[in-house]
Amino acid sequence: DDYSGRQTDGEKTVLRPGEYNDSDCSSDEEDIRNRIGNIPMEWYDDYDHIGYNIHGEKVGKSKKEGDQLDKLLDRMDNPDFWRTVHNKREGEDIVLPDEDIAIIEKIRSNSYPDLGYNPYEPYVDFFTHEKMETPLVDTPEPKRRFIPSKHEHKKVMKIIRAIRNGWIKPKEDAPKKPAYFDLWASKTEPQKHNPMHIPAPKLPLPGNEESYNPPDEYLPSQEEKEQWENTDEVDRDRNFLPQKYDCLRRVPAYPRLINEKFDRCLDLYLCPRKMKMKLSMNPDDLLPKLPKPKDLKPFPSTKAVKFSDHQGHVYALDTNKSGEFIVSGGEDKMLRIWESSTGRVLNKIALPELITSVKWNKVHSVVAAASGNTVYLLNPGLGDRLVVESTNKLLLGLGDIRELDHCRWYPLGNDKDGLRTKIVHDSSVTNVTWHNSGNYLAVTMKGSQSCPVLIHNVAKYSSQKPFNKSKGQIQQVEFHPNKPFFYVLSQRYVRVYNLVKQAMVRKLICSVKWASCMAIHPKGDNLIVGSYDKTLVWFDMDLSVKPYKSLQQHKKSDQTCLFSSQIPTLRFIVRRLLYYCDTWYGL
Repeated sequence: DDYSGRQTDGEKTVLRPGEYNDSDCSSDEEDIRNRIGNIPMEWYDDYDHIGYNIHGEKVGKSKKEGDQLDKLLDRMDNPDFWRTVHNKREGEDIVLPDEDIAIIEKIRSNSYPDLGYNPYEPYVDFFTHEKMETPLVDTPEPKRRFIPSKHEHKKVMKIIRAIRNGWIKPKEDAPKKPAYFDLWASKTEPQKHNPMHIPAPKLPLPGNEESYNPPDEYLPSQEEKEQWENTDEVDRDRNFLPQKYDCLRRVPAYPRLINEKFDRCLDLYLCPRKMKMKLSMNPDDLLPKLPKPKDLKPFPSTKAVKFSDHQGHVYALDTNKSGEFIVSGGEDKMLRIWESSTGRVLNKIALPELITSVKWNKVHSVVAAASGNTVYLLNPGLGDRLVVESTNKLLLGLGDIRELDHCRWYPLGNDKDGLRTKIVHDSSVTNVTWHNSGNYLAVTMKGSQSCPVLIHNVAKYSSQKPFNKSKGQIQQVEFHPNKPFFYVLSQRYVRVYNLVKQAMVRKLICSVKWASCMAIHPKGDNLIVGSYDKTLVWFDMDLSVKPYKSLQQHKKSDQTCLFSSQIPTLRFIVRRLLYYCDTWYGL
């Protein structure tokens, strides 16, 4: 009883007490340290033990994983860190052998994981054309394949009997129509397959020019030959020159025969022919009946006021918010402030260079005038005394000269002409525009690639550059009436930038050769762009990036365009004169 044994291969193995057989022990059972079974490991996160041993005692958890610093130190000290994985279920770190690393690398490279597998082994053809002595299927043929079908025999006899008795008659051929037709008939039957068929037009018959011996008046002179040869093939009136031969056998082959036949085939193939009903009507009935001009009154029919004090061309014009006063400037280097109802000059201010742009602030009583590379901020001194004092307080806050990267601010003090501050730039200024809040002024400069646009903060006496580099030659910039959008007009595009996100949101295609000016509707949903090629394009900001409509109602280039703030119309100036003619379109 103290000995135990078992039979193996005819021999009996005797085990003494305390001994064990290596073959009876499994290495898998020795490595298993999980005593909780196949349950989620998260259930033991709040406990300090994991499972129980055979004596019912708690088995403590293994050493927990270290923090990131411990992992960093382990990565630097342990050379096998890159091949070590942690088994959460068994609670131990396992170092992968080279065989497992090779299998992982093959899986990541989309290869077969088996190292000894060859995917390109030679093909074994199991079924060949050679006839084997012992076939794969040797089932004998059934007997029904050699005996005629009785059912088919009965069906054939039934059809033969019906033909003999006359029950089934063969289909008679349709009678043939006569091949002749009535030559003198007035009406012909239309074709049934295509009643709208129109025959192809025939080629024109040859004339005297195409004869091999044409009269002398049809032969071209030497000048006509040179003119015909210098003309492009598309613009020539004919494809050949008339030539004269004494007999027909001396006429050479026509070199353009194949080309003309091919063009004829293209005309027949690509030019569809369709029958249309011709309407007989008077063309005058298609024109709408226009009302008489006297029924459309009241409209401006006579000149009311003429502002005639400038010497030379007027380049800039703007009004204040109420429309009571007008500011203008031009070639004579004089800035004039007018009274719009009477045309009387209220103030004259001399500037050193010609004035290219003027803008009246709609919030504060401030006028910005661009002269050369300088922008002057002046207080016109019109209106209520409190408005004049608040404007002086806004413009006289700059104490000393402030030099920035691309401009310099100079205080002018309490000048009698109203000039309070000037901003000197590196390049000549072509356009100025105010923001609706009245605190920001955008300036466009000509010939500057590094700084074409500057935005000045009048309240804080600071300036900022929105773009590092210009994309094309910038013509004009505008602010959106009620959104943080900034419109930049170049030669062929209008780019819309979001000032909050500092990114471009849209790029409008003007479809003109050279844009000159633009204007935004007071609600911000429409945009018009004028051009030097006598075309005014209209954009709907809710639709496509291409123009909604193009207007060509004038014969000169557009200099200025604007929207009316009171009635749904737009106008544009086509001449650089203070007394100008404007054209109105209903929107």
